[in-house]
Amino acid sequence: MNTFSINIFFSFCLAASLFITSCRAPQEGVQAGAALPESYRNAPLSSVDTIDTAGIAYLPRTDYFSDSTLLALLDTAIARNNDLQLAVKNIEVANQLLAQAKLAYLPSVALVAVGSTTRPSNNSLNGLSLNQFLGNRHIEDYNAAVSFSWELDIWGKIRNQKAAALASYLQTEEAKKAIETQLVTNVAYAYYNLLALRAQLAIAQRSLTLNDTTLNLIKLQYEVGEATLLALEQAEAQRLSAATLIPLYEQEINIQENALSILMGRVPEAVSSGAHLADIAIPDHISAGIPSVLLSRRPDVRSAELGVRIADAYVRQARASMYPSLTITAQGGVNSFTASNWFTMPASLFGSVAGGLTQPIFQNRRLKTAYEVSRIEREKSVIQFRQSMLVAVGEVADALIKIEKLKARSILTAEKVVRLRNAVNNANVLYTNGAANYLEVITAQNNMLQSELELADVKRLHLGALADLYRAVGGGWQ
Repeated sequence: MNTFSINIFFSFCLAASLFITSCRAPQEGVQAGAALPESYRNAPLSSVDTIDTAGIAYLPRTDYFSDSTLLALLDTAIARNNDLQLAVKNIEVANQLLAQAKLAYLPSVALVAVGSTTRPSNNSLNGLSLNQFLGNRHIEDYNAAVSFSWELDIWGKIRNQKAAALASYLQTEEAKKAIETQLVTNVAYAYYNLLALRAQLAIAQRSLTLNDTTLNLIKLQYEVGEATLLALEQAEAQRLSAATLIPLYEQEINIQENALSILMGRVPEAVSSGAHLADIAIPDHISAGIPSVLLSRRPDVRSAELGVRIADAYVRQARASMYPSLTITAQGGVNSFTASNWFTMPASLFGSVAGGLTQPIFQNRRLKTAYEVSRIEREKSVIQFRQSMLVAVGEVADALIKIEKLKARSILTAEKVVRLRNAVNNANVLYTNGAANYLEVITAQNNMLQSELELADVKRLHLGALADLYRAVGGGWQ
């Protein structure tokens, strides 16, 4: 190709490029926003809530959780939890893919070195020509060249590949945040459950001691004929009921310690804590903020939003595949039919350059199908994003109503425990003085036991609801 022809060719490519760029494929608009309420259902009405739009979502876990043992467990879990470490590895993989996508704009370059020998038939035209002109029965060829290929990103195929890779990378980061905030909640759940089980074990042990005292008193009365065998058997059965709770709670404590150890990436072992369930303070007021905060704080909502971006990039990429592609290729190196003068300069030098404009016409509808499927997938991602918002808002509302009603239950149960403790004391005094029977004593003791166990369980649920609210509003990963 002479210089004039090359100039003509590149002028044509430049004009085609400018024309095609001016007709670039339209961008797909995204309207993925879900209608959000101004406040959460069940949110407490106070002047603080109207001002604090961020709420607890922006609090670091060291400020939200006050127990030092729990904070130490959280630090260990975040450093050693295996699910979280897998999420970090997923981020590393996505980072490598993103680095590759960033280099997609650069041309492909390859080094080729080929040596070949061909022995044609003696009766063929090539064989006769070789024998006549070269005096050989075979021909050799040695080639060493650098090849270059570059597709101009006219329609944005490469740009959208990069956009999809970037959004995928960000998705892996959000996935890590989601695992971390769920891990914080799970560790808090397990820790509060462990404290509750230990408190219930202590209640069962105190109840057993109280039952022993009552049983000994009835035994003495039975021996002197002041109590019946029925009273003695009823007292013994009440004592056994309290005693059977002790191995049950000891079993549950060990299982909970094992589960907590696994969350922290350790083999099952005992978990020590100087705190008691009664030591954990419950705040008087918790602000959940406003629903729009979820868009920036909830990792799963952010991941769903990034899913819409990825789907958009795939739609534009599929559309761009239906338009012409402009490719420039070049090759240069040395070539010779004898090895002895392969690298003789400049006689062995060669070079070529070519450009092509390819417009797909009929591909068995593959391109059209890919485009339509990508559009459907984008619509699905929008639905998933809206659903994630609804779920997030619902989870916050659920946590708020749990906190409110558990607070009410806690107040009522605590009052019931106080009254039943007084009832047990009064029953013991009356029984000693002969003004009450053994059934009244046993009933009072059993009611007090059940109420104290219930009070410990209500506080566990209350603390768990607070931890769940922290996760629901998007806290715990910062």
